[in-house]
Amino acid sequence: MKHHDQVADAFGSTAAAYLTSPTHASGADLDTLAQAIASTPGAEVLDLGCGAGHASFAVAAHARSVVAYDIAEPMLATVVAAARDKGLANIRAQQGPAEQLPFADASFDWVVSRFSAHHWRDLPRALGEVRRVLKPGGRVLFIDVAGADDPLFDTHLQAVEVLRDGSHVRNYRADEWVAFFGAAGCPASVRQRWRISIEFASWIARMRTPAERAAAIRSLWANAPDEVRDYYGVQPDGSFMLDVVMIEARLSAAV
Repeated sequence: MKHHDQVADAFGSTAAAYLTSPTHASGADLDTLAQAIASTPGAEVLDLGCGAGHASFAVAAHARSVVAYDIAEPMLATVVAAARDKGLANIRAQQGPAEQLPFADASFDWVVSRFSAHHWRDLPRALGEVRRVLKPGGRVLFIDVAGADDPLFDTHLQAVEVLRDGSHVRNYRADEWVAFFGAAGCPASVRQRWRISIEFASWIARMRTPAERAAAIRSLWANAPDEVRDYYGVQPDGSFMLDVVMIEARLSAAV
């Protein structure tokens, strides 16, 4: 199975769990997204890798239109149903990969993405597409789990992530994000960093991680060096902490 198919399969079967996940359905970052979109009257917004649609729902009241875009069709069906229930008529769904956007050049005032990019097969290509579909002066807010600056910590994080979810590609460091956006022609900076608590049992259940892989994660944490366990705040039940980063970028008005 190719990577794109693996992502679509993994998240197609877990759409309902992501809609109700407290980790995804709440957070001050959703308020930040809403306030950012509200600063652009009549904004056309692309929610890239929308998942269960929480970013789309947060910004819809402040936008002219929102395109919820994801590779997993069942996720999009979940978004459409939830948007209807919430009375958000300006959200529409469209299916496809982040690396190939079926939109005209200069279509959007904002591109947002939340907890998705670590699944994308080719991040530089996706960011090139983001630049293409942004209007001159268009803006970007991306939120994702961040890789660790310390290589020892980062190796353990990436291993835990791919054991939990075989469609995981990479959690990127903040400096990598800034460099990738810069290479795509969208100067970027770190707007905010924070940490989130991950409750192990629900984290595994949400992804339907096989028992042998869940056991491997527990073993990896149990045998990790003390400084790794301390950094991630690993608890006896396997729960731990993740770093999150918010990246903002803007396309020059003179494009």
